[in-house]
Amino acid sequence: MFENLTERLGESLCGLTGQTQLTEDNIRDTLREVRKALLEADVALSVVKDFTDQVKEKALGAEVLKSLNPGQAFVKIVNDEMVHVMGDSNVGLDLAVKPPAVIMMAGLQGAG
Repeated sequence: MFENLTERLGESLCGLTGQTQLTEDNIRDTLREVRKALLEADVALSVVKDFTDQVKEKALGAEVLKSLNPGQAFVKIVNDEMVHVMGDSNVGLDLAVKPPAVIMMAGLQGAG
């Protein structure tokens, strides 16, 4: 699932290479592709909507560093927001609890 999502996001973000600045016009198609990629990866619609709204808000208000082009800046914004949505920290699995440790694994539509 993550490989397909990574591939789709990479393809959609390639459309911004060569842009001189981030404007609503040049990120609209890229955000649409990001939205489609996330929905096809079975991410909830409300999460996708919040994610794309946050990315759009940050991208339109962002000041692009001179060392980056706008496409690279947009990729960073998408990456930062993805990290924020999925969690900033790594919470380990505590198997030292009183035995037996109960672990439930669930997958969506046969995914696991």
